[in-house]
Amino acid sequence: MVLYTLTHSAQDVTAIEAELKEEMLCLTAGRLGSLLSRRAVAALSTTNARMASHGHVSQQTDMSVPLYCDRLDTPLPDRPYNNALTATEQSLKQKEKGPWNNLSNEEKIALYRIMFKDTYAEMKKPTHEWKTVFGGILFFIGVTGLVVLWQRIYVYPRIPHTFDKEWEAKQVKRMLDMKMNPVQGFSSKWDYEKGQWK
Repeated sequence: MVLYTLTHSAQDVTAIEAELKEEMLCLTAGRLGSLLSRRAVAALSTTNARMASHGHVSQQTDMSVPLYCDRLDTPLPDRPYNNALTATEQSLKQKEKGPWNNLSNEEKIALYRIMFKDTYAEMKKPTHEWKTVFGGILFFIGVTGLVVLWQRIYVYPRIPHTFDKEWEAKQVKRMLDMKMNPVQGFSSKWDYEKGQWK
């Protein structure tokens, strides 16, 4: 407000301050109003209306009822596999209450399939997932090999000339000429009279 006092009179300064306060209150009230209206719409909208728009995404499961699962360590699931029975399955369930000698093998299998989804043999049957895992491993090994090859070509510096075969031969000849370590070292393995290794 010091800036205003230098260029304007006292009445102008108070008028400008009042306008600024009014604008700030309008902005704050507008923001607060939009926030409250969004909250009110979210709170007042029913869960059914919200779920209707998202019901097609996934099937909702009631987690308060027991779930069915086939596991080798749990031989009896909490509920049967098939809850909604057809008329033939209901008559078969009534027939199940009688002596099992009267049931055919097909009827026994049908009763088993009402209660369970898979047999133990079907649960223990190996999957072909190992092929996918093995293929993924080989893929990543191949990509790693390509990265290493790229690094050897474009990233790493060239091999020094001292690693060349010619340079190594000259270095060995020089060491022999200088008779390096003649007692137990390098030159002790060279026969100077014959000109060959001992």
